[in-house]
Amino acid sequence: MRGGLTAVDRLPPQPWMSAPATRAVLAVLQAEGGPDAARFVGGCVRNALIDAPVDDVDLATPLTPDRVIAAVQAAGLRAVPTGVEHGTVTVVSAHRPFEVTTLRRDVETDGRRAVVAFTDDWAEDAARRDFRLNAIYAEADGRLHDPTGGGVDDALAGRIVFVGDAETRIREDWLRILRFFRFTAWYGRGEPHGPSLAACARLKEGLARLSGERLGKETLKLLAAPDPRPALRLMHASGVLAQLLPRAGDLRRFEALTPMSPDPLLRLAALLPDDPDEASATAARLRLSNAQRDRLRAAVAPAGEVAPSMTATQARAAVYRLGAEPFTDRLLLASATGGGDPKASASLAAAWERPTLPVSGADLQGAGVSPGPRLGETLRQLEREWIDSDFSLSREALLARL
Repeated sequence: MRGGLTAVDRLPPQPWMSAPATRAVLAVLQAEGGPDAARFVGGCVRNALIDAPVDDVDLATPLTPDRVIAAVQAAGLRAVPTGVEHGTVTVVSAHRPFEVTTLRRDVETDGRRAVVAFTDDWAEDAARRDFRLNAIYAEADGRLHDPTGGGVDDALAGRIVFVGDAETRIREDWLRILRFFRFTAWYGRGEPHGPSLAACARLKEGLARLSGERLGKETLKLLAAPDPRPALRLMHASGVLAQLLPRAGDLRRFEALTPMSPDPLLRLAALLPDDPDEASATAARLRLSNAQRDRLRAAVAPAGEVAPSMTATQARAAVYRLGAEPFTDRLLLASATGGGDPKASASLAAAWERPTLPVSGADLQGAGVSPGPRLGETLRQLEREWIDSDFSLSREALLARL
């Protein structure tokens, strides 16, 4: 079945559409199933419509996964069954991956995973997608098909609307609540779609049924948007943010930090209280990596010695004690909390090469300090004096202080 053509009936020329790697994949699928055996779908079509960058090129096809794999391998391309039970085969052409997914319909869903059946009906495939602007298809020549009847208009207007009934779409996959806010952050403009937002608010407790990995990935994608503040305000007002991050009550620090840093993990830190234990709990809830957890903990530790008003000498001492990344994170959070311009100190942290204490335990033993607790305390005292000198005391000067 061919979806109806829209008023905007063709994509403008796109380099990724005419790239040899793309044409090779299209040629294989069309040779196997005819001229309507492959259409571009999803993000590449949406972004091309609004003149946004296209990173991944996805294709939909009525061909079943086994036929896709056989045709691709016969043509000398590589086929990786990355999600074959859901119809997805990753085709590698000229070292570039293309996700090729068979048209499908949901047979059974439980809010976390779906059992699908394959189909050759483009409208059926569109009906199971999340938002109308993600259910637009484009033929090889750019000719558009919009089976929901609103996808192209939504993309051009910056409107995030669920396909069909919002509550039904959410109950199929609870993650679509967060995806609504993520797409709002990246592509939304103007007032949100009322029924879609209301459904997210009404069903927000469904987020508790999802795995931490899925929640964490979606949260960081949302926070990586150029300006996620309007979407976070909607999440806060609807109660969704409290469901996701129970202690993220005050958005003022997040609002102030967002223009300072595009880093999604630091933006997440700005939503948390200054409590390393809460940072650990959040990292566990979102199944973040150990490195991400440790960075969150360091960022929300009480700032203490870090402030935008510090002198260059104080900044170097803080960078030496904390490390460049924790120093910069705390500096930006302190600036977002209390004001001040962090640029000078942040630049110093980025450019300054942390020195090494010019004396060692062996030097102290050579100078007559016996091994044991006294040696360690003496070394620490010399380090403090060296830091207080703005790292200017030489090895000889430090040993002379013994």
